Amino acid sequence: MTRCVWDELVGQAKVADHLRTAVETGTVAHAYLFVGPPGSGKKSTARALACALFCGDDGCGACRACQRVKQGLHPDIHITRPEGAASYMVGQIRDVIHDVNLRPVEADRKIYIIEAAEMFNDGSANAFLKTLEEPPDDVIIILLAPSFDSVIPTVSSRCRVVRFRRASPELAEGMLVERTGASATEARAALAATGGVMARAVEFLESSSRRDARLRMLGVLKDLTVMDGHDVLRAARDLLKAVKAPLEDLKVVQAEEVREREEFLGKSGGKDIADRHKRELTAREREGVGEILNITESWLRDCLTISLRVGDLIANADVADAMEEVGAVITPTAATRALEAVSQTRQRISYNVSPQLAVEAMLFDIQEVLNCPR
Repeated sequence: MTRCVWDELVGQAKVADHLRTAVETGTVAHAYLFVGPPGSGKKSTARALACALFCGDDGCGACRACQRVKQGLHPDIHITRPEGAASYMVGQIRDVIHDVNLRPVEADRKIYIIEAAEMFNDGSANAFLKTLEEPPDDVIIILLAPSFDSVIPTVSSRCRVVRFRRASPELAEGMLVERTGASATEARAALAATGGVMARAVEFLESSSRRDARLRMLGVLKDLTVMDGHDVLRAARDLLKAVKAPLEDLKVVQAEEVREREEFLGKSGGKDIADRHKRELTAREREGVGEILNITESWLRDCLTISLRVGDLIANADVADAMEEVGAVITPTAATRALEAVSQTRQRISYNVSPQLAVEAMLFDIQEVLNCPR
């Protein structure tokens, strides 16, 4: 049986059946609210829906339209993230509203994926309500949020709600092994690095540069206690370079996309696509930084797991020997302090602190814990 994008959604059979039926029967809603915990596949499902709508073969996953959707390069899919540190800004939402009323570039409709819908405040929500309730006929809006209750009622009441559950680690690991041919150890490490997001874990395993960034991060953590200040700063700089390395291929594809647009739409059309690509690169870089933070968290939890003598639960089994020394001395209190440093780094980056400065501070904080792990 031929696989399609719906088959790639792990642990969300009911969601996939519901949306697939909606596409087949022409009953896709104008606005959806996807709710579920991080890693449950909300964004992957939104992209699967886009593939099914743009593709002539039920979202085959292999055609040009599907590939461009998956790569984040399709001009009729718009992903919006909060520009404000604590909420969506009214000006940002007005820009979305203006764009909604423009014609699609390639497909017969446009899809807007609005991340972190829980970050709408009264002002940005009020600005968006009319568009959300009555978008143009060729527009579908998909909002993503961790829970239904976290979204302002005036927003959630205008959407068809689709609820997601996070797949069990065992199911996700098994599906990843089946889909990629990776070992169970590799699959577990990939899921730890990507926050349990299946689509990103697949991409992680297919990217040698992202796997190299993981090994570099684990090497820094292993050697952190013997580093001086200069070493730490250099390690942070090298980590950020490693994070950017996987983006080089994407830049090449994006440059070709801009050239194509300029041929058909002129310089102004090329500039619009170039601006979108720049935002996409920034988002991908932040995702890469998020991966090294995930890896750091999983390493610290593994060290604590080893100290508690339940080592069969570790995520980074390929470097278990290197964690034994830390695991022998670290206490739950010390591990908690180190994990708080990672959490604080995420918060700093969300407030637009330079990723390199944030990572530098995190490494110094973890180094202090590891030098006194009690």
